[in-house]
Amino acid sequence: MEHYSMNLTLKVWKQKNAESGGKFETYKVSNISSEMSFLEMFDVLNEQLIREGKEPIAFDHDCREGICGMCSMYINGRPHGPWHGTTTCQLHMRAFKDGDTIVVEPWRAKAFPVVKDLIVDRSAFDRIIQAGGYISVNTGNAQDGNAIPIPKENADKAFAAAACIGCGACVAACKNSSALLFLSAKVSHLALLPQGEAEKKDRALNMIAQMDREGFGSCTNTGACEAVCPKEIEITNIARLNGEYLGAGLASDTRKH
Repeated sequence: MEHYSMNLTLKVWKQKNAESGGKFETYKVSNISSEMSFLEMFDVLNEQLIREGKEPIAFDHDCREGICGMCSMYINGRPHGPWHGTTTCQLHMRAFKDGDTIVVEPWRAKAFPVVKDLIVDRSAFDRIIQAGGYISVNTGNAQDGNAIPIPKENADKAFAAAACIGCGACVAACKNSSALLFLSAKVSHLALLPQGEAEKKDRALNMIAQMDREGFGSCTNTGACEAVCPKEIEITNIARLNGEYLGAGLASDTRKH
């Protein structure tokens, strides 16, 4: 693979906090290696700004291995940038060419208020998990892997759903700012396994109720969420969530009577 350097123009969203207005600022960066990650390019830019006595750009990051879900950036109109199934930290600068202008902004959703610049508050996802994304188990040693027979098809589907890293790209891509792909992944990986049975009747009801309280929109099945998900979570999980929600609602009505 050919290595090359490039000069770029960056138009980056700058915003002091959730209450203040924001605007795009233009920056020039030079001699950027095609083998840098997108976040490493931002590191170079921030070092340049610090040397010039200017305030660096605030952005979220942690593991830089595509696992933590923190590197949430809207790059040229697409969450996490142009590559499919890739987080921002795994996006490399060879996705761009010399002289390109790159527009970078934070997630745009009522439930994800801007903290500063490119950082948004995604704690709404945490509260949705707290509402029902857990199981009741005794603490102590983990059970043997073969102690509970689980069909391989169910295990594979549960594993695929559990790959969700809660980055929020699905919300950012959705015209309604819906969190249903995230929520359905969290419900699916528990609904497919026997360990999730204990809270089955309340999980979907409680998590969807919390999602609504957080201000996320409704799903209209455009599929934009699946298209940009860095872990390629499938929207078939939303269908499973709808089934869980309907079943939980019927069970709740039965208990009331």
